[in-house]
Amino acid sequence: MSLSRNDDDYRPGVGIVLFHQNRRDVLVAKRLDMRYDAWQMPQGGIDPGEDPLETAFRELEEEVGTANASVIGESADWLYYDLPEGLQKQMWKGRYKGQRQKWFAMEFHGEDGEINLETEIPEFMDWKWTPLPTIVDLIVDFKVPLYQQILDEFAPLSK
Repeated sequence: MSLSRNDDDYRPGVGIVLFHQNRRDVLVAKRLDMRYDAWQMPQGGIDPGEDPLETAFRELEEEVGTANASVIGESADWLYYDLPEGLQKQMWKGRYKGQRQKWFAMEFHGEDGEINLETEIPEFMDWKWTPLPTIVDLIVDFKVPLYQQILDEFAPLSK
């Protein structure tokens, strides 16, 4: 059974699974704006007229200070998550129920020193490499189904 969704209710965005060169670990970062441990992979909204892949590289640069990476995979479909009711009214001026995202798997080609969270508009306070299978254990509850889909789809790219 498939869920019927109105795409207009979901903010269009992208997400990036940034693999370390070892292809086992991926980058996760801890959000600045949460009172509890809220880790996530880089992601962000698509600007009007912007291509999803272009957005992915822009978001990497804006969030972790480098886009020194190449694409090794792309989600077959748009992936969705719903915000909890309390957050729906706070986020994006209450316009959206959640996000629909195109996810890209990328391999990082740089050194750890290139990753810089002190960007123009910082979103994260910390980052780390973590084994791909652990991502679902690190993120907020309402994103667990999304991250499980990401794990299932991109696990074959991991070594």
